[in-house]
Amino acid sequence: MTEDRNHHRYDHEEHGHRHGPGHVHALAGFGRAFAVAAALNLGLVAVQVVYGVIANSMALLADAGHVLTDAGALGLSLFVAWLARQPGSAAKTFGYLRWEILAALINGAALLLISAWIVVEAMMRFRHPEPVAGGLMLGVALLGFFVNAIAVWLLHGVREGSLNVRGAYLHVLGDMLASGGTVVAAMIIRFSGWLDADPIASLVTTVLIVVGAWTLVREAVDVLLEAAPAHIALDTVRKRLESIRFVESIHDLHVWTVTSGMVAMSVHAVVRDSVNHQTVLEQAHDVCLDMGIQHSTIQLECEDMGDRELHLHP
Repeated sequence: MTEDRNHHRYDHEEHGHRHGPGHVHALAGFGRAFAVAAALNLGLVAVQVVYGVIANSMALLADAGHVLTDAGALGLSLFVAWLARQPGSAAKTFGYLRWEILAALINGAALLLISAWIVVEAMMRFRHPEPVAGGLMLGVALLGFFVNAIAVWLLHGVREGSLNVRGAYLHVLGDMLASGGTVVAAMIIRFSGWLDADPIASLVTTVLIVVGAWTLVREAVDVLLEAAPAHIALDTVRKRLESIRFVESIHDLHVWTVTSGMVAMSVHAVVRDSVNHQTVLEQAHDVCLDMGIQHSTIQLECEDMGDRELHLHP
């Protein structure tokens, strides 16, 4: 029996790590963008809270809640990205890579909770409409839209390759959408006096945010449950491995995502003649890399050991 562990190399020079092109680009490029976006958000929160209370605007206060969460999300994402780049240890052989997924889950869950709060508050506004200072609301909403548009522009180029980074980006994008809805509501209130425009703007924005947040949470949960990546079909992996010459059969096949851009696989393959083991290993690794699987563990067996591993298959 031969076991080969093709340990994944990372691209960060200081630790010798490679996560794939998209992941490296995100980690390398987002630091300054995130810091500037977080500073803009913190300044905007103060303005929106003060003038949201003065204008009595639910939409402005909802914006402030989103922006405050975004500032925290950006800070968390920045810290987690730094943490994920730290080297592993004997106890943590994959390092802290999974913290990126946990941060994405926290960010997505926070968006869903805030959205639920906005829905409740908006429903109360429908039942008990309150006067809103439309002109003041419009001025602050325009400022918020402008600030959030800058933050979205800063983060747009680094949003791909990491669920953690994409989670923070969705926070900021959600704020820009919320600010846009608030601008529209403020104009309606300013020129027509229709107060329901304020809670309606909050609800429309919330729907848009929930769609992105739910997708983010679902993807993060799939990674934590070690589900097969959506872009890799398990049946295809099985067929391509079984098509390798000298491979009689395979079993105990698992494919999962360690973190964004890093896919792992483990499998047992029956190759009767040990003379062919090295050839099979090399071809199997080439097949895995071709399918986007960077870290593979392949156990070769001269005889099928499935009966000895029944405890691995509940």
